[in-house]
Amino acid sequence: MEKNRIFDWLLRFIKGGVMGMDFVLPGISGAALAVVFGLYERIVRFIAHITTDFVKNVFFFIPVGCGVLIGIYMVSHPMSFLLENYMTPVLWFFVGAILGTMPDLWRKSGEKGRKALHIGMLAATFVIAAPLFIIMAGSESFGNLQVNTWTAFGAGAMVAFVAFIPGFSSSTFLVMLGMYRDLIDSCKALDLSVLIPFGLGLLIFAFPFSRLIEFLLKRVFTGFFHIIIGFVLASAVLVAVKASEGYNYLQIGTAACAVTFVAGGIFSYWMCNVSKKYGV
Repeated sequence: MEKNRIFDWLLRFIKGGVMGMDFVLPGISGAALAVVFGLYERIVRFIAHITTDFVKNVFFFIPVGCGVLIGIYMVSHPMSFLLENYMTPVLWFFVGAILGTMPDLWRKSGEKGRKALHIGMLAATFVIAAPLFIIMAGSESFGNLQVNTWTAFGAGAMVAFVAFIPGFSSSTFLVMLGMYRDLIDSCKALDLSVLIPFGLGLLIFAFPFSRLIEFLLKRVFTGFFHIIIGFVLASAVLVAVKASEGYNYLQIGTAACAVTFVAGGIFSYWMCNVSKKYGV
């Protein structure tokens, strides 16, 4: 029993670390990872009803939170190097990782039945979101914001809004605003003049939006999750497009892209199966 408890803590810590990559890697949705890791609904319930089973939930999420913080800090350094020197193979790893979650998301979305309408919702979401993500990410009009107390607070509020939407990367949103690099640098330097207002915006607006998401999970569970799948697939397209910008696939590096793509898919598929096995 003690071994299982230690493994549960370790697994939640690893999941938190992987989710923390959302704040470092544009195109990766921490909420989508939370869904497939079996944590999403519990996170939403905890924030929406924070006084219910408060102590129990805090202890449950301690390893997740520690993993997120350490993941953000630790991954930012090597990832900066990898993205600078091997950007395309690394991004293809994450395309594979996103697609590797599809079997579990598909299973999750059908837990309460599935109709043709839900398939149509999935398709419509993908058809609308994929080009929209690409157009917005490539727009220069969002890249002129300077980080200060007020913009950091506003960014925290907007991240609180998008962070609960599986498939939508909050870091991609920060890139579009032109605040991504400054906020990552602030995390590395522990610049409290930026991190405190950002955190306040995140905390203040997380509660009302979590209540909205909880409502959707209760009332339109199946449709909501099919929309999530559409967003996740759109995120994969966005990252694939980013990976292909200016890259010539008629070279030996293409083999590395194929290897990292497959490795990403295997990794995320394995993590989903581990999650189902241990129920955490």
